[in-house]
Amino acid sequence: MTATPRPGGPGPSTREAADTAARLTGLVRALRGHGLRIGPAETVDAAAVLDVLGFADREQMRAGLAAALLRSDGQRSVFDATFDLFFPLGVGTPEAVRADPPPLPDGPEPPRFGRPDPLRDQLRERLAAALAADDLAAQARLAGEVVEAFGRYGAGSAPGSAGWSAQQALGRLSPETLLARILAALRDRQAVRDQHGGPLDRHGATDLADRLLADEIRRRISDFRALVSGEARRRAAELHGPERIAERAVAPTADRIDFLYAGRDQLAELRRTVHPLARKLATRLAARRRRAARGQIDLRRTLRRSLTTGGVPLRPAYRLRRPARPELVLLCDVSGSVAGFADFTMLLVQAMSEQFSKVRVFAFVNRTAEVTGLLRDGDDPARLAARILAEADVTGHHGNSDYGSALGDFAGHHLDAVGPRTCVLVLGDARTNHRDPDPDALRRIAARARRVFWLNPEPPSLWPTGDSAALAYADVVEMHPCRNARRLGELITRLLPV
Repeated sequence: MTATPRPGGPGPSTREAADTAARLTGLVRALRGHGLRIGPAETVDAAAVLDVLGFADREQMRAGLAAALLRSDGQRSVFDATFDLFFPLGVGTPEAVRADPPPLPDGPEPPRFGRPDPLRDQLRERLAAALAADDLAAQARLAGEVVEAFGRYGAGSAPGSAGWSAQQALGRLSPETLLARILAALRDRQAVRDQHGGPLDRHGATDLADRLLADEIRRRISDFRALVSGEARRRAAELHGPERIAERAVAPTADRIDFLYAGRDQLAELRRTVHPLARKLATRLAARRRRAARGQIDLRRTLRRSLTTGGVPLRPAYRLRRPARPELVLLCDVSGSVAGFADFTMLLVQAMSEQFSKVRVFAFVNRTAEVTGLLRDGDDPARLAARILAEADVTGHHGNSDYGSALGDFAGHHLDAVGPRTCVLVLGDARTNHRDPDPDALRRIAARARRVFWLNPEPPSLWPTGDSAALAYADVVEMHPCRNARRLGELITRLLPV
């Protein structure tokens, strides 16, 4: 795209200005679609940034737009991926690939195991050398070549079905299997340096323990995978439009990751947001508590005061309240795909424990056991679910979830944890594996508690399907869909009593 002139020079043409405005508004719409709150004021500021910085320095322009549009560091990854779609570094096939294009693969299917693939072997050799040398420019060129060689699919099929796939390209290249080769190359290079009395390599085995060196190489491989993914998204955006690719191919922010489909890396990212989110929710609950402490208007005292002002109630009188902090009980399903949801919520509530007079946490698969002590031990959050399954008595004769048995177990053995000041949060998808849901046990819990809320990570459209007993439980207590951390924060601040 033609660079925008600096202030004082000739202005951009009408077509260039329209193209810039379309790209900027498209970027803003795509970011809003990912949950970023960007208003007209931020959009105007971003336009002013483009007018001042122009397009001469792309990274400077990226930083300027990020400063104008973003409100937190957690939004930067979404912004960077979306920015690359609307303001790409280039168009079409990269210049390095056009100068020396690799031959196209033999067909849409990858070669069979054991079949020689000279192009793949050549790219792997060059990638190993680039990763060992930490040559970012060479890695960027290789990313374009890998996508061009292995990322294309559906070239001869129906119109609109062709595209570019980073997963397909990386599956053919398998960069993770280069770890041992790169380690050996670095060690050999350091041995040569030592023999000639040269300076120590800052990435060499003499400077870093083998494990730290391996972690550094894994980081470089991960960065290269990100380069390939970005290149594939750029090429796909040229075929299908940046708006569509931004909606479907850009990973959401951590607070919008779906609990049911989050992978291991995404769950780790979620755990890192626990304490910032806990501080934010604690501030909101404290503000609600201050407002609630004023109480309701005392009509009799207000009318008596109004006699001094001619019957005009200028100074309302309130029934003073001295609200005590509520007690909280969590009842969490830790089986299967909902384990990540329960894990994150338990950590979040534990981080907010000062907002409640007492917090007790119970976990279940088909038996219920108290796990409050496990949360207080301060162990690695990533191991929490594994510790609960290993140390707590949450399973019986089988490992499948059974809500009826678990709720009955809680109502029969742990009901003393629930009192008139207790709010109970039940976390789970209510899928009983076609066993008796026992809603009467939930009624016994609800009759004893102040409030009971059920947070379900599945959307309401799935509640009547399969082995779900969600509708039966929803007749007893309030059930709310809760699919990500943002929704969880909204429900906690809105539902929990103060």
